[in-house]
Amino acid sequence: MTQDTYLITGASDGIGAVYADRLAKRGVNLILVARRADKLETLAARLRAETGVAVDIIAADLADAADLARIENRLRSDTAITGLVNNAGIAGETAFVEADPAHLTALVNLNILAVTRLSAAIAPRLATAGSGAIINITSVTALLPDGFTAAYPASKAFVLAFSEALNVELGAKGVRVQAVLPGITRTPIWDEAQLANIPAEMVMDVDDMVDAALKGFDIGETVTIPALPDQADYDAYIAARAALRPNLSRSQPAARYR
Repeated sequence: MTQDTYLITGASDGIGAVYADRLAKRGVNLILVARRADKLETLAARLRAETGVAVDIIAADLADAADLARIENRLRSDTAITGLVNNAGIAGETAFVEADPAHLTALVNLNILAVTRLSAAIAPRLATAGSGAIINITSVTALLPDGFTAAYPASKAFVLAFSEALNVELGAKGVRVQAVLPGITRTPIWDEAQLANIPAEMVMDVDDMVDAALKGFDIGETVTIPALPDQADYDAYIAARAALRPNLSRSQPAARYR
């Protein structure tokens, strides 16, 4: 039986590191990608010792075109890779009228461009094999564009829509696609001062978040919202969205515009 190998981006800490831990404990070989080689090697050494799986590391900044191309080439050429976890991303933007254009560019490059191109690098091979998985970490802000800053929720809405569409195409070919929508999660992206100002009931530990996401994957979900108590609420949202479809493209403007 062929052993799975997953490439995980943003794997040096937080959500990516916990995915690495959990997948290694499931016997999955790993390729860990992040900017900090020292942190990657520390994590890799622990996982090798604790689980016996093979763990390779690649130090790369996915917002950099050359580094992104290196990871794309690995995904295309390494036939051992059966899964991709697109976890790397950044937030930290200000009000849009005060935004640093360089930060916005980096956000789009990492949150949107890298997710798209890495998925495009592996998808043809997985589709041909008729198996494998792409897991995209997005955010509940994808569903709340009016509640936060402008660019970050928009980038995560892209990842959600991209994942849903990709699932329609690749799911028919035997490839699993899952979008994971965490809420506020206790990771290094938040400092303790920020978390202290947020009600404790809104903050999930990263281990709990990843365990829930993997449970959602195991039961076959395409969209997993770890904090949502009642799945029927999301199902109702999807049903309401679907009800719009017959009237979104018609031969005449709506009566109120005439």
